[in-house]
Amino acid sequence: MDTYRARLWVFLSLLFQHGCLGSQFPTQLMIKEWVDQMQKELVTLADTATAGRSLTQIFRRNQDLYTVEQNDAEELVARAARNIEQLLRKRSAALEKLATAAEDFQKEYVWKDEFEDDEIAYYNSKDNPQLSSVVDYRFTTRIVAIVLKFPLSLPSATIVLNELNWTEALEEVFKKNREEDPTLLWQVFGSATGLARYYPASPWMDARKTPSKIDLYDVRRRPWYIQGAASPKDMLILVDASGSVSGLTLKLIRTSVSEMLETLSDDDYVNVVYFNTRVKKTACFDHLVQANVRNKKLLKDAVQNITAKGITNYTKGFEFAFEQLSVTNVSRANCNKIIMLFTDGGEERAQAILEKYNADKKVRIFTFSVGQHNYDKGPIQWMACSNKGYFYEIPSIGAIRINTQEYLDVLGRPMVLADKQAKQVQWTNVYLDALELGLVITGTLPVFNKTKSKDDRNGEIGPNGYYFAIDPNGYVLLHPNLQPKNPKFQEPVTLDFLDAELENDIKVEIRRMMIDGETGEQTIRTLVKSQDERYIDRGVRTYTWAPVNGTDYSLALVLPKYSEHFIQAKLGDDMKQAMSMETLQLERFDEYGYTFISPREYCKELKLSLNNTQFLLDFNQYIDRYTPNACNVSLVSRLILDAGLTAELVKVWSEQTMDGIVARFVATDGGVTRVYPRSVGEDWIENPETYESSFYKRTLDNDVYIFTAPSFNSPLDLAWITFSGP
Repeated sequence: MDTYRARLWVFLSLLFQHGCLGSQFPTQLMIKEWVDQMQKELVTLADTATAGRSLTQIFRRNQDLYTVEQNDAEELVARAARNIEQLLRKRSAALEKLATAAEDFQKEYVWKDEFEDDEIAYYNSKDNPQLSSVVDYRFTTRIVAIVLKFPLSLPSATIVLNELNWTEALEEVFKKNREEDPTLLWQVFGSATGLARYYPASPWMDARKTPSKIDLYDVRRRPWYIQGAASPKDMLILVDASGSVSGLTLKLIRTSVSEMLETLSDDDYVNVVYFNTRVKKTACFDHLVQANVRNKKLLKDAVQNITAKGITNYTKGFEFAFEQLSVTNVSRANCNKIIMLFTDGGEERAQAILEKYNADKKVRIFTFSVGQHNYDKGPIQWMACSNKGYFYEIPSIGAIRINTQEYLDVLGRPMVLADKQAKQVQWTNVYLDALELGLVITGTLPVFNKTKSKDDRNGEIGPNGYYFAIDPNGYVLLHPNLQPKNPKFQEPVTLDFLDAELENDIKVEIRRMMIDGETGEQTIRTLVKSQDERYIDRGVRTYTWAPVNGTDYSLALVLPKYSEHFIQAKLGDDMKQAMSMETLQLERFDEYGYTFISPREYCKELKLSLNNTQFLLDFNQYIDRYTPNACNVSLVSRLILDAGLTAELVKVWSEQTMDGIVARFVATDGGVTRVYPRSVGEDWIENPETYESSFYKRTLDNDVYIFTAPSFNSPLDLAWITFSGP
């Protein structure tokens, strides 16, 4: 027992009585004497009331029932990285099959110019009663139909109907992929026309749609589609701010630029400037910046402050744009280079400046004629067509959304020509799924699938141990603190690793090495935020990290010192198991205290319940019927071990008479919480999952008594003293 720190914690609550001070104001020496006396009495009371040393002796007497195993952090990280690699490889294989099939089906399809009425059938997945139930992803049997989703802006009916016809063949590929990998939860095909096929079908649940809003879902605006539709790009958005664009035209330009920014992902770099006879920055950026959520918001806010005056000088604007794109001493995408010009038109072609800076046509120029006017569109149309770009018209607000995203099709053409060389599965940042799957990452070729990660705590690494993963931008894909404050948030969740934790210089270096794909280990003293976010404690953590092969992700394991070892139960005596299980029966609560067990997946067929009493009853009945060997033996054995040993501690408590003690309780890694006496347990509000209980996790990082202040609206003036056994 001396080679590790047993993570078993005993707790008691004390009811303090308010005292009165005499007339003499206390001196500093008097206050110190009071504090020393209070400390001495509290420690003595805690030692006696909790019987913590008795619990240690109980464990030592029963060493034949368990072993102490050592954690190998490097092996745990390597094993987890291999599992993720294998998972993503299987998903990538399904993607490749789907993408290849889609290309073949489209190539073989015979186009139809006309359709008869009886060839067209419409099914509304929003109102279909057969799809009204919530899909439970714990079950393997699911709806096997396909849902189609169209955006509000669509091309001609003939194009859509033909696309509906040839993509219908994808259903068999969807089914075959799921047969080969039953854990594959979702597959989607999205096209440049806005058509999307979802498999399996589900009721349409767009979180943005409320009774007062229109369903604006467009597959072409989803993070996975944007990232997979084109290569990374350096984009300079050039806004004409001359006097002629004032009024409605300027409002359309502002909205158009904001929509254009929404088509960019974290792989892109962007800046927005406006010009007339001079060029000015909209925001405080001197160069292109990464198109992450924060920077895009700053640019969108700054665009709203653009004012129109003076005359247009395209030469000045393009000269500044080319100089910005030629800067090499800052981070860049270094792939596609693009200039986006938003203007109302004009007579100037800026031919001289374009020939000077873009004779090799390495920079694409896209031009947008905004507003309803009679200006000549020829010059700006020539700018686009002679520089490998495209010309678009935005006469009204209804044309903004579709015209600011069609440039992605132009950028995707070189990828088609490159064929297999450009076919690499790309994995997105974490984002909130439109069908309420929660936070997901998506692989795209241009078709994709989604997997739902299960928050399955590993008993080996303890409640304060955790895994996290980051992408090449340092954003976390997996982390305990990856919790969007706004559940309706639609943007990609770009939480940097340094923002997910309390930052220090060593973590900055760990982040850099993980991004560089290195393997390493570092032990540091760091600050730890409590589960309820009310306290900050100091703790020692060992960070061990390794790259995930076949991806640009990196995975890390964080372990406290006390998680370097863990208890492995080895209950072999059926009689001992039966005696321990007996202490978990509801009718024994008076004797052993009100008992809670952590809601974990002890057995596959045992359903979890929010009602802990019901869950404990179901657990007892299931174990009595099937025996622990039909379940997760490690989890069940540890639970039974802790049940038996904590029952002995409660017997010690029952033999004590302690004045002023409201309650005593014990909680363990195995998931057992006992509250004595039973009457207090009936009003217990702490989380029965000890791995997510704030008082439990805080105690791990402290060798002293922990005082937890009562909540703000607590009806009783109670303070909880937490005692951690040696």
